[in-house]
Amino acid sequence: MSQLLRVQNFTVSSDGFGAGEGQSLEKPFGHADPGNMFAWAIATDHSPINRSEPGGSRGLDDYITRDYARNIGAEIMGRNKFGPQRGAWQGHEWQGWWGDEPPFHTPVFVMTHHKRPSFTLSDTTFHFVDGDPAAVLAQAKEAAQGQDVRLGGGATIIRQFLEADLVDTLHVAVVPTKLGSGARLWESPDELLDRFHQDVVPSPSGVTHHLFWRK
Repeated sequence: MSQLLRVQNFTVSSDGFGAGEGQSLEKPFGHADPGNMFAWAIATDHSPINRSEPGGSRGLDDYITRDYARNIGAEIMGRNKFGPQRGAWQGHEWQGWWGDEPPFHTPVFVMTHHKRPSFTLSDTTFHFVDGDPAAVLAQAKEAAQGQDVRLGGGATIIRQFLEADLVDTLHVAVVPTKLGSGARLWESPDELLDRFHQDVVPSPSGVTHHLFWRK
């Protein structure tokens, strides 16, 4: 069975933005409130996002978050998901937003035009690569050793891989809030229907899950 490139648990506003404007060290999602954007996932029992209290919901949202790590051997992300810096790296001391125990547990390939040495935190190794989507995906698949590759975002990187026709499956959670501006994934999910089948599943939490797979 071939390795898949999967988008999982990617959350956007009702107007299609995955993050707001004004990203900074203190505000990874710009003017978007991450507590509001990701409340649906944080509340689940199998949340990949750290929770302040143990336990969580066991309904539809939890069923979906359980799939986050299943058969994933590597992740690809854009530089803006790793950190807010732009241009050449100003030192290598800062190592991302996730602390000493990143939630990935696989090799992670950070797409950037400014390379820096790889480093490891716990069981996650970050590699900084400059290449087109197909070339980076080839590296990630090799590192995944037969397992699938997760495309972690942000929205700009996901669009690049969609335009290159490299994405096999997508799960996008749409939250009932508008951002108005920022990094946009889509204006409408219907944009993907020429290449993907789609299921739309509303959740009692208020989010709507959009599930896509290749035709």
